Amino acid sequence: MSKKVKLGLDVLVKDSKLQEDFKGNVALLCHNASVDGDLVHATYRFKEMFGARFIKLFGPQHGFSTDVQDNMIETDHSIHPYFKVPVYSLYSETRIPTDEMLEGIDHLFVDMQDVGCRMYTYIYTLTLLLEKCATQNIEVIILDRPNPLNGVDLEGNILDMEFASFIGLHPIPVRHALTIGEVAVMHQKYWAKASANFRVVQMKGWERDMYYEDTGLPWLLPSPNLPRAESAFTFPATVMFEGTQLSEGRGTTQSLEIVGHPSIEPYGYFDEHLSQVMHNSGLKGFAIRPITFLPTFQKQADKPCGGFQIHVTDKSTFTPWKVGQLLMRELYHHLGEEFLWKEPPYEYDYDNMPIDIINGSDSLRKWVENNGELDALIEMEQLGSYQEMLHSIKLY
Repeated sequence: MSKKVKLGLDVLVKDSKLQEDFKGNVALLCHNASVDGDLVHATYRFKEMFGARFIKLFGPQHGFSTDVQDNMIETDHSIHPYFKVPVYSLYSETRIPTDEMLEGIDHLFVDMQDVGCRMYTYIYTLTLLLEKCATQNIEVIILDRPNPLNGVDLEGNILDMEFASFIGLHPIPVRHALTIGEVAVMHQKYWAKASANFRVVQMKGWERDMYYEDTGLPWLLPSPNLPRAESAFTFPATVMFEGTQLSEGRGTTQSLEIVGHPSIEPYGYFDEHLSQVMHNSGLKGFAIRPITFLPTFQKQADKPCGGFQIHVTDKSTFTPWKVGQLLMRELYHHLGEEFLWKEPPYEYDYDNMPIDIINGSDSLRKWVENNGELDALIEMEQLGSYQEMLHSIKLY
């Protein structure tokens, strides 16, 4: 039976002595999933704890309300209709809070659920915030949350900094095994331009080998297309398809668990080819099922697509990044001229191919196009130096 982890937010709420450390004005960077173990949103808790000293809110990509769908769709600033405080968007005309936004703040809390994958932007909102607050007299407090993919398993290539973007600002692998609090610690130790005044309020009861379902905590979508904790686990496999004209299931109820295209006949292709390729790969912990689906918006909207759903059967052996790259390779050669890479811009990069921005390298696209072997893919995972970095900053 799962035991219930106490989040950083829970620890703060229950510790009146800790609350007394924060004497001045308080702001909060959060989103839809920023709830405590009792499903009470952090904004209510902050109003209870800090009253009139709770003066500002900030939201990351997808907005404070987590209702904005895609990359390069910005969120406006606003006044919260109930709390009557400004809500500043850090996915707007700026990714970095301005001096005006930070005016009057003494303590800026960060409470965001990350998904443990390099391509997810919340960790970069955090590190840009740390860099800005290092130039101000503002303390940053990270209320820690679980890495839903666990804090042990690493997978994928390290970002090539020539392909750095807002979906990859630091040289980390695809599955980075960090909590969001540990991202802050690693940033300050290895990448920060100047030291910030920061602290991490650690969780209680979280262990590195836990998957999200082991925490006993409810899953709330941290972005509009990750409705289930299971979706977060397939995300490292399917997010790469954002760099193609194939659908990754946006506009369906199974987003980022499925991929497909109108020109795929999934049953025959699966039976005659794909199932054998996946079996021969030796990759474990998953099943691929042929499906048809109809996206209601975004890529291939209102076009019936043939495709595949990735089912996780054993998280301990499932390697989503490898499965996704292998599936990409097979569909690239199966569709031929009908397989199209997405053209720039992507995440405000107008020069590089979106797939290269997502992969953090152009070598993976070339591996797909050249029908590379699985061994060559595995050789791209040079994780030794990163493992040493991770070991040096672990909080748990």
